Amino acid sequence: MPKHYRPAGKKKEGNAAKYITRTKAVNYLQVSLAIFRKLCILKGVFPRQPKKKVEGNHKTYYHMKDIAFLAHDPLIEKFRQIKVHRKKVKKAVAKKNRDLADRLLNRPPTYKLDRLVLERYPTFVDALRDMDDCLTMVHLFAALPAVDGERVEVKRIHNCRRLSHEWQAYISRTHSLRKTFISVKGIYYQAEVQGQKITWLTPHALQQVLTDDVDFNVMLSFLEFYETLLGFVNFKLYHSINVNYPPILDSRLEALAAELYALCRYMSSGSGRVIENSESGGAIKEKEDENNKASSKADESELRLAQLQHQLPANEPGALMHLVEESTAVDTDDDETKECKSLFKNLKFYLSREVPRESLLFIIPAFGGTVSWEGEGAPFNEVDEDITHQIVDRPTQSHVFLSREYVQPQWIFDCVNARIILPTEGYIVGRVPPPHLSPFVDNDAEGYIPEYAETIKRLQAAARNEVLPLPGDEDLDNSLVAAMMDRTESNEAAEKKRKLEMLEKQYHDELKMEIDGVTFSNLSNKKADKSPDTMDKDDTKLDHEDDESKQAEKDSADISTSLMTRRERGLYEAIKIGKERKRDKVDLLKKRKKNAESSASAKRR
Repeated sequence: MPKHYRPAGKKKEGNAAKYITRTKAVNYLQVSLAIFRKLCILKGVFPRQPKKKVEGNHKTYYHMKDIAFLAHDPLIEKFRQIKVHRKKVKKAVAKKNRDLADRLLNRPPTYKLDRLVLERYPTFVDALRDMDDCLTMVHLFAALPAVDGERVEVKRIHNCRRLSHEWQAYISRTHSLRKTFISVKGIYYQAEVQGQKITWLTPHALQQVLTDDVDFNVMLSFLEFYETLLGFVNFKLYHSINVNYPPILDSRLEALAAELYALCRYMSSGSGRVIENSESGGAIKEKEDENNKASSKADESELRLAQLQHQLPANEPGALMHLVEESTAVDTDDDETKECKSLFKNLKFYLSREVPRESLLFIIPAFGGTVSWEGEGAPFNEVDEDITHQIVDRPTQSHVFLSREYVQPQWIFDCVNARIILPTEGYIVGRVPPPHLSPFVDNDAEGYIPEYAETIKRLQAAARNEVLPLPGDEDLDNSLVAAMMDRTESNEAAEKKRKLEMLEKQYHDELKMEIDGVTFSNLSNKKADKSPDTMDKDDTKLDHEDDESKQAEKDSADISTSLMTRRERGLYEAIKIGKERKRDKVDLLKKRKKNAESSASAKRR
């Protein structure tokens, strides 16, 4: 009998006991496959990949502890009650008992996901780290058409729009936006909230069509959890800046589809203290007494401030309050927030009707600018003389104001990524704007720096009164850089260093001959007097030296490779292949750039 023989029906061990297939998990929980998927999405349970798949490679495996975790969750009982309720409604409709059916439809079993948010994210930072997919999903559903009869309910789309605008209003109010980029998929944003970088994607403001290729049931399960998560995150963030949540919006602006501007107005006005009518009379009287006491204290403090202001060396009224606000702002904001806060300071923008309004209404106030738009509910009109920039995207204008600059929307995004006010000559209406560079790409790591990126770098240095180093002024003898390089790059650096030494030696020899009075004609005659055999020997000697250096480099690389394990050798080969591909990609980009420049010059001729 084998040593590890176990009779049939006895307790399992190893992977057979740790993992379970999806079919067995569904039978174990006694739920349908759709409910099982929804439970896994809400609880954050994902399939596993065991090293040894006991029942075959074509099956999906789950950890047995996760399935036991789902079996003891109270949510599974709620789903069973919902299933029973649907059967009762179906039975009442089949028996034509409309009264019973209506009563059942008006009292469906409900559940909340508040407990799951706390289970999955014990701390607030954990929730912020997982906000990327949440924000992308919520912004996607917020852009869908709110039409009755579609696969997505209208109230869910409205809720997604409300949550997305509340998030954008907070980011804009706290000046937390850091990067933005327009792509074919949509507009990428990156914000920094409490030290965590959050990146999300919003679709373009176009008519969305619901296709049959997407399983909306799975997406709606994710959305159900993300709505709850984003609601809790917005609540926490709003209270961190002393603003009540949920905010109370201006009904007129909300009807004009200016929810984001209404939110910004609400947040700038303060905490929005409102007494609801549903409260009892005694509570209202108590609050009124408290408000009277607070107002009397405020009057006393204002009187003291007014007396102190006469002692301040300031010309404008309320100088002390401004000093207090500035001192608090200096204490709370870091350097990057201050830089973002003052980028569009003292600039006034006006948006024409053809530009993406929601995106620009979000970006411009986040960087300290004042913005208005064409339509009802706008804070100021187009004829305002204080407007410095008008964002347009059509070649001709009905009337042009000489006191402002007309630029394309890309100028805003490029200024935000560069953190400086770029020149507007390249973004004038009617011209092809410069290339829109992605701030999420590290040009130094990729090995190719676009021409416009170098121009922006020079403009940034000029704005900060810095001097950029001249190209080619690298110190190849720097030991720190040599230590950071890998073997291939160090070999290339050694080859460049050898060539530089040869050129330097040649320069010194020519300089010495010039001091000795040897003319160029005498030098050429000496070379001509040399026999061809001597010249061939010199060339052969140089070639032999090059071959020896290359062979030495190859031998050292072979020795180091032979000492590696098979896995390390495979990783080394993969790294070499990746570097070769990156080099080929850079060469292709340079070739395309050369072809584009040649074609442009040919057109000019």
